[in-house]
Amino acid sequence: MRTVKNVFKAEYRPIADLITYSPMPTRDLRMIDPFLFLNHHGPQRYSPGNNGLPFGPHPHRGMETVTFILDGDIAHKDSDGNDSVIKSGGVQWMTAGSGLIHSEVSSEEFKKEGGALEILQLWVNLPARLKMTKPFYKGLGKEEIPQVSLEDTKVTAQVISGELNDTKGAFETLTNIHLSLLFFESGGVFKTSVPLTHNILCYIIKGEISINGEIIQALHLVEFNNDGEELRIEALANTTILFGHAEPFNEPVVARGPFVMNTMEEINQAYEDYQQGKMGTD
Repeated sequence: MRTVKNVFKAEYRPIADLITYSPMPTRDLRMIDPFLFLNHHGPQRYSPGNNGLPFGPHPHRGMETVTFILDGDIAHKDSDGNDSVIKSGGVQWMTAGSGLIHSEVSSEEFKKEGGALEILQLWVNLPARLKMTKPFYKGLGKEEIPQVSLEDTKVTAQVISGELNDTKGAFETLTNIHLSLLFFESGGVFKTSVPLTHNILCYIIKGEISINGEIIQALHLVEFNNDGEELRIEALANTTILFGHAEPFNEPVVARGPFVMNTMEEINQAYEDYQQGKMGTD
């Protein structure tokens, strides 16, 4: 059985009126290679006539963003011409690659009517050979993403990418990233096998779990040792988990603002390209 190395509490970092918890990076955890950054917005309820999400146009280069809309919606627009509104249960996958400018705001309907909102955004690194790959965006609704009952009928999974217990995910990935959302009823048990060389991402969105007898509560991220392939997670309450794993790249990571590269020179070039209007154009 794979064992727990550390458990990290998400840091509370509100953005304007948006409740935000940041499990990674924090003062105690830089990253779990190749997973770079995770923000948990909400849960909260917006009143009618609200301003919605505050993420207006901004650039990215050298990484990917995966956005999980647990509740509410996101209106996405980018410099490649992609334009979509993804609602509760949907997921967005954006490969920034060589450079993309995008905005992530709430739909006009949400701003007018209000409602519940809860969103996760994960940043996944790209290896040096793919840092300048062509940008890509895909948004899928809940009904377009496989949702399966696992061996224990008290556990269901929304399989985003890679595979989970022989179910293939909805998104093709450049670097064999495995991601799923796991939904437990109290008492549910999740069992899976993860390659020994893969790093695991495990964030408890809500609820409470037990791993090898260690109790872990909501808003905590679990770091595992790479000491076994088998994993067993038991839910002690109704629980939702972001679960993933991938081979680490083991490359230098230099991150400044919205750019993630391998050297400071590449970061400086990214800022220069953005300032000169060269980013997000063919």
